[in-house]
Amino acid sequence: MRMKVIIPVVLLSISAGVLAFNKLGHTEDPPGRYEVIMSLVGQMMKEGHYQPKPMDDAFSKEVFTKYLKNLDGEKKFFLQSDIKGLEGLSTHIDDELRGAPLDCFRSINELIKKRVAEAAAIYPQLLAQPFDFTQEEKVVLDPEKIDFPADEAARKEAWRKVLKYRTLEKLTDLQEMREKEKAKKDSKDDIRTKTDTQLEVEARDKVKKLYDRYFDRLKNKQNDNERFSMYVNAITTTMDPHTDYFPPAEKRLFEEQMAGKFYGIGAQLKEEDGKIRIVSIVTGSPSWKQGQLKANDVILKVAQADKEPVDIAGYDIEEAVKLIRGGKGTVVKLTIKSVDGTVKDVAITRGEIILDETFAKSAIINGEHKIGYIYLPEFYNDFNDRNGARCADDVAKEIQKLKAEKVDGVILDLRFNGGGSLQDVVQMAGFFIPEGPIVQVRSRGGDAVVLRDRDKNVQYDGPLAIMVNEYSASASEIMAAAMQDYKRAVIIGSTSTFGKGTVQRLFNLDDFYPSKDPNSSLGGLKLTQQKFYRANGGSTQLRGVASDIVLPDPYYEVGEKKDKDALAWDEIPKATYTPWTNPVDVEALQKGSAKRVAASAAFKLMNENIATVRNLEKQETYSLNMQTFKAEQKSNTAALKKYDAVNDKVKELNIVNIKSDLDKMSGDSSKLTRNKDWIKFRAKDIYLDEAVNVMNDLIVLSLPKMKRKLQEN
Repeated sequence: MRMKVIIPVVLLSISAGVLAFNKLGHTEDPPGRYEVIMSLVGQMMKEGHYQPKPMDDAFSKEVFTKYLKNLDGEKKFFLQSDIKGLEGLSTHIDDELRGAPLDCFRSINELIKKRVAEAAAIYPQLLAQPFDFTQEEKVVLDPEKIDFPADEAARKEAWRKVLKYRTLEKLTDLQEMREKEKAKKDSKDDIRTKTDTQLEVEARDKVKKLYDRYFDRLKNKQNDNERFSMYVNAITTTMDPHTDYFPPAEKRLFEEQMAGKFYGIGAQLKEEDGKIRIVSIVTGSPSWKQGQLKANDVILKVAQADKEPVDIAGYDIEEAVKLIRGGKGTVVKLTIKSVDGTVKDVAITRGEIILDETFAKSAIINGEHKIGYIYLPEFYNDFNDRNGARCADDVAKEIQKLKAEKVDGVILDLRFNGGGSLQDVVQMAGFFIPEGPIVQVRSRGGDAVVLRDRDKNVQYDGPLAIMVNEYSASASEIMAAAMQDYKRAVIIGSTSTFGKGTVQRLFNLDDFYPSKDPNSSLGGLKLTQQKFYRANGGSTQLRGVASDIVLPDPYYEVGEKKDKDALAWDEIPKATYTPWTNPVDVEALQKGSAKRVAASAAFKLMNENIATVRNLEKQETYSLNMQTFKAEQKSNTAALKKYDAVNDKVKELNIVNIKSDLDKMSGDSSKLTRNKDWIKFRAKDIYLDEAVNVMNDLIVLSLPKMKRKLQEN
């Protein structure tokens, strides 16, 4: 998940003068594409990063270790002798950033290709023979607890144990299915009569297919360009976790995500047994208008207009999407295998597709009080289109709709919202206060600049709650922090949010080294250029925003603090601001929520499950003996199965769409289906349920007469 605050064009004056790159001119012997990218990235980080680390030998060694881990995270390819042999190049990366030949990258690149090819020959041999599950042996799956194999024999043995474990997993699943089918009187499934020996063969076959797809992906996707992108990102994320290099396709996808739209064909896809299958066609899309694509068709190949097609067997959804999407008005040619078995080529001109799921959405929760609910998955802004989607404008519209419905309070849900546009969060925070500073932003070597809400109008002045969790980051944290500093809203969720307090700007590398070849784009660099601070002067970096109402959360240890390359926490002088005239009585809300959570059977189960999961994660070795494995699995499954009952213990919320929203969806069955699922999921959301309870208390506390009555009780 990419956590992001992107600095919009209108705020670029804050960092004016920070970057003063010279465009790299062409020479008689121009550098290769990789060398150009490395030089640009090195120069941009040195001159433009908010707090650049020295790019020296120590930095190089960190990058070296990270890159090897990214290439071979499970330590199943490289040998110990490989690592030792490459160590002489571990201090070369900083030189490569300054224009030296890419000896480190190219040496590692050639070696990993060789080792992957060797491993590709190992697994079919091992899976060709039955495993003996009566032996007493164990496997360690955590790569942090093992070293690279000492030699080829040790590597083969490591593969044998992993493959044996995966086969054991599949075999026990098949045995369990067999027993369930035997219990069914009317079952005619063939699995009922299969022996353990037959199921073991089937299990190995399933594992082989899984690794066939895995190695196909390594062969088709992880080419030299992909490994080079990984290399550059090992460099940028060592500078800080949010400075990223985007190769051209990923740069386009990132910009599409921010804009909430892309240019494609309008077909929803799924990956199934190594095949990319069409699930449905978006009404009104290019595919819908063209008329030849149908649900359940399999996409075999993808070609850009009349160019050579790419076989996408073994691709995952993300990889296939990169090929299918493209520029507005361009043609993509798909080789399709229809349900009836016919194979045909279908050419489709790409058009604009709107990502509805990206946009703000609201609903009404009826109960003790009428509560408005606004869901915002990210702080989107189409910076390339002045008429494009902007989350601040959309949230303003949702607020107006909820006010027209005469809601008693509003809940803004920012869970899993990784951030986005700084401009929009400043504007959005201003909807709930008269005026004043929202966030302070500091550039490298400069004083903090206060970003203010200057609109004295308050779009909504009623009770407000903001839901967050550990995945709420960047712009989400700015929003939550501002409302907390002004005592304007109660923050409900995890102990703290993600802890990303930095601002990035996306640079197009082609602007610094233009090429005459449109197919040789250099991609983009998302560079950390600023750090932001709360109105009270504290940074959200590393520490995040502490919730007022803390709820048990299964998502733990996912924040910025987990990354050793993260920037440090600090603080600056507070800005001058006036808290809300009717400040939230957090202490009273905390007491009420604590009593409910303590008495809640659902939250009790959740706490038990969290403790169980943490204990299970301490397990370092796993048995390869059938009986021991089954006993461990039975114990673990029983411990985790309790969690399945959590939703059963949550009362169903009466959550409904605003009528005008339903009317807009009435002509699109796919939108209606997705909306139905969206409503259903939230109706049994234990966290939203407690947020509604907190809001009910807040509504009462916000009314003077009711507040007095509550205090008397």
